[in-house]
Amino acid sequence: MYEGVHAHPDGEATVARLASTAADYGYDGIVVRNHGDAQTDYDAEAISDAYGIDIATGIEIRSDDAGQASGLIGNYRSKRDVICVHGGSLNRFAVEQPKVDVLAHPMRDGDVNHVLAKAAAENGVHLEFNFGRVLRDDGGPRVQAIQGLRKLRELVEQYDVPYVVSADARSHLQLRAPRELFAIGETIGFDSDDIEQGLKAWGDIVDRNRERRSETFIEPGVRIEEHEEDA
Repeated sequence: MYEGVHAHPDGEATVARLASTAADYGYDGIVVRNHGDAQTDYDAEAISDAYGIDIATGIEIRSDDAGQASGLIGNYRSKRDVICVHGGSLNRFAVEQPKVDVLAHPMRDGDVNHVLAKAAAENGVHLEFNFGRVLRDDGGPRVQAIQGLRKLRELVEQYDVPYVVSADARSHLQLRAPRELFAIGETIGFDSDDIEQGLKAWGDIVDRNRERRSETFIEPGVRIEEHEEDA
């Protein structure tokens, strides 16, 4: 299981600190998904070796202009393990782009309907069940967040849309163990297996994209096989 996190300067903790806590909670890896204007330098391999979990490189593209977002997606697609688009005004744009892996928090500043859900399913764009507001807000905002997640769950189930789950941590103190996310999932109608699938999906995306970036990959189902020359 993986988590998608925001590290300093997009968040309050370093990649290493987030990795240490995630390892303690039993995660297999983290996806560092800083917004494009808040990138950070870190040695993913060294941090991975130090804490025994995978460090995947990601980016969350944030823009109000579809043309600019499209250019950024093209630029980072070959450089990052996971490409996310910041949910809101670009929800429809994002679900129509096969090069996008995750539409982040689509219900926070926007909405998802059956048209967008179908497009996400057709293009393999994962919708994020972001538990950040449920974990850290209270009162009306928390109730609204739960209602939005319940609506999203119904659409995801109806149209078989791929999805990821995250606490959207911006510090190591905001990370939550999987069992805590299982409990939150129950409030929106998920069981623990559903939430576990959403946490594992981050890792599935990472593995797929790393394979596609490898020198032997040509297109899905086609790869260059290495053969030893006859003696």
